[in-house]
Amino acid sequence: MPVTAGIATSHRFMFGGCGLGAGIAALEGTTGRPIVWATAQYLSFAEVGTVVDVDVTIAVEGRYTTQARAVCHVGGTEIITVNAALGRRERAAEIHYGELPEVQPPSACPRRTSRTEADDGIDSRLEQRWALAPGADGPDVIGPGRVAVWARMPELLAPSAASLAVLGDYVPLGISFVHDEDTSSTSLDNTLRVLAAVPSEWYLLDIRVDGLRRGFGHGDIHIWSQDGTLCAIGSQSCIVRQRPDQPRKPRRVASAPGSDA
Repeated sequence: MPVTAGIATSHRFMFGGCGLGAGIAALEGTTGRPIVWATAQYLSFAEVGTVVDVDVTIAVEGRYTTQARAVCHVGGTEIITVNAALGRRERAAEIHYGELPEVQPPSACPRRTSRTEADDGIDSRLEQRWALAPGADGPDVIGPGRVAVWARMPELLAPSAASLAVLGDYVPLGISFVHDEDTSSTSLDNTLRVLAAVPSEWYLLDIRVDGLRRGFGHGDIHIWSQDGTLCAIGSQSCIVRQRPDQPRKPRRVASAPGSDA
C-alpha cells in the first residue's frame, strides 16, 4: 500500500486509522471472514512516499472463528501490528443497548475544520460537523470529557470495517479539545469492535475521554449511523503533548452551518 498524502496526517505520515483499516482489509481478504474485533499497536511511522507491506498470519482457525494477526511494515521496520478475531455465528438476537445522543442533524451543525494548514491529508477527504462541541452555546452543550462530530467520507462507495477503523481513530480529537491546555495527541493503539457496518451518509462519532494522567490520555468512541444503529465501539490510549509556543486559542464554535470551528 503506497503511503500517499490522502491517507496521511498533517505531519506527512500514515494516519493510524488507515493502517488499521489496511490490516483489517488484509485479514478479511485472507480469511474470508468479517472482523469481530481488531486492535492495532502503533510502533513507528510510515512517511509519505514509502510503501507499506502487510503480512497476515493465521494463528487459529476454528469452525466459526479465526484468530489472526497482520503486521504492517516498511522494509524491515514494523509500523503497526494488528491482532484480530474474525467470524460469524448465526443467531436470532441482534440487539444493542444505548441510544444515539440527541443532537441536531448534520445539515444544522457547524463545520469542523482542521487546525493545520495541510489541505491534502486525511482530513481533506472527510467532512465533519460539530454535533456536541466544547465551548459552544445552545442546547447541545455537554459536560467535560465528551465531544461528538458528524463525519462522512464522500469517496466511500460502501461501508466496511476498514472504513469504521478510520473513523474510530478520532479519540485524540476529543482529548485535544476537552483538555484545559492547548494539546495534541498521538495514538499508541486503536481497538475496534464491530457490530454492523451499515450504510449511512453520515456517522456520529461520540467521543468520551475517560482520563489523563502522566502525559497519557485514554478514551473511547461510539460510532452511530444516522438511523441510530450502533456500528462500532473503539478505544485508544494516546501520548498527550502541549503545543509549543502557541497561545491558547478560544474554541468557540460558530452557530451557523458551514462556518469554521
